[in-house]
Amino acid sequence: MAVEHMSPLDSTFLHIEDGVTHMHIASTLILEGPPPPYEDLLEMIAGKLRLVPRYRKVVQFVPLQLGRPVWVDDAHFHLEYHVRHTALPAPGGDKELRRLIGRIMSQPLDRNRPLWELWMVEGLDDGKWAIMSKVHHCMVDGVSGTELLTVVLDMVPDPPRPGPDTWKAQPAPSPLSLAVQAVGTMAVSPFEQMRALRASTRVPRSAIAHLREAGRGLGALAGVARPMPPSSLNGPIGPQRRYDWAESSVDEVKRVRKAFGGTFNDVVLTAITGGFRILLQSRGENVDRVVRTMVPVSVRPRDDRGVAVGDGSVSNQVSAMFAELPVGIADPIERLHTVSSQLADLKESAQAVAGEALTSLSGFAPPALLALGARLGTKAAQRNVNTVTTNVPGPQMPLYALGRRVLSAYPFVPLGGQIRIGIAIFSYDGQLTFGVTGDYDSAPDLHILCDGIEKGMAELLALAD
Repeated sequence: MAVEHMSPLDSTFLHIEDGVTHMHIASTLILEGPPPPYEDLLEMIAGKLRLVPRYRKVVQFVPLQLGRPVWVDDAHFHLEYHVRHTALPAPGGDKELRRLIGRIMSQPLDRNRPLWELWMVEGLDDGKWAIMSKVHHCMVDGVSGTELLTVVLDMVPDPPRPGPDTWKAQPAPSPLSLAVQAVGTMAVSPFEQMRALRASTRVPRSAIAHLREAGRGLGALAGVARPMPPSSLNGPIGPQRRYDWAESSVDEVKRVRKAFGGTFNDVVLTAITGGFRILLQSRGENVDRVVRTMVPVSVRPRDDRGVAVGDGSVSNQVSAMFAELPVGIADPIERLHTVSSQLADLKESAQAVAGEALTSLSGFAPPALLALGARLGTKAAQRNVNTVTTNVPGPQMPLYALGRRVLSAYPFVPLGGQIRIGIAIFSYDGQLTFGVTGDYDSAPDLHILCDGIEKGMAELLALAD
């Protein structure tokens, strides 16, 4: 019986979850109407599940945490539990949708079942409807999660009907067999490490270059240990969430890049910097400072699509850089140049590669120590990081569900530690959306940040044009 062990990073996302930190990522898709029958959506999802086998697997823990958790088939899988049906109250506008998203994202996923939910939402204005996808971060990172979305949805309005589903749950291993296997692995791990050391004399030059690059990045990561000044952006959080969004377009970002240079991320982070400047000013706080953000980046190879259709081998391949948003700079162009210069330096310092290297090394630690280290890392972030901003490129072509076109997509990023606000950026079919998550009690003014992001982009566009 083949056992699929969770990767060190994936298990970290599972272990850091607690009563106030819910580690699920999500997206909300707005589709043209009229809404299909709920039963048709169930049938469509059922026909696609064979392409994403992990959607029918549950997490099984090894006794006494002797090994990392494993994925096993859910013998009691019921699609109706995961694909849910609800409706917005009248008038079904953005306000009602944002409130529903915040409420659904405030609830943790049930660990006794496959860690995902999909909500069909009716009652949107103009006859539209929505699909809300919610998946635990231990299953996918942002990039592979986006590609799972393209597997579940269709690229043409009238796709061929899927064939019959012949899936049957495989027996799960017993807790005793998992414990015995884990003890055996621990017993031989020193020999495995010696074998790896001997093999290192034969690694290709590209791997040696990767190690050198990671070494440079470790020096850059040391700067993150410097605590940030106190701010309302950090502090205790509760389990409830607020949600809001800002909007732009890929074309607008390209126009700014053409006029002033920089990368796509540079322009996006500059607009976000303007939003945080306005938010802090509205709260009466000093903006003569920087806002430090963790920027997750994919370290997935360019030729790795992240979705192994057929065997479900999807795992997180994500690291992070730490950028300091110059909210003290009033001039938008100077702000953009400062962000561009800083991100170029961060890439040169190989921060992301160093973070990925540290994550890989954690695979040698016993799971109990891995969980402890993850929690300590979260506590360090409480003092040293103000927010998180993650940018995931989505499909740049229309997607469909049951013949209805997806009109727009809004991403959701979880909060953890004492970070009270997080921003996820997602591009789809020429659109660019900023999904802003906030702690319900301490961030009631998310609309000010969202308005500030749109104002920051408008300022850059006006100067570019």
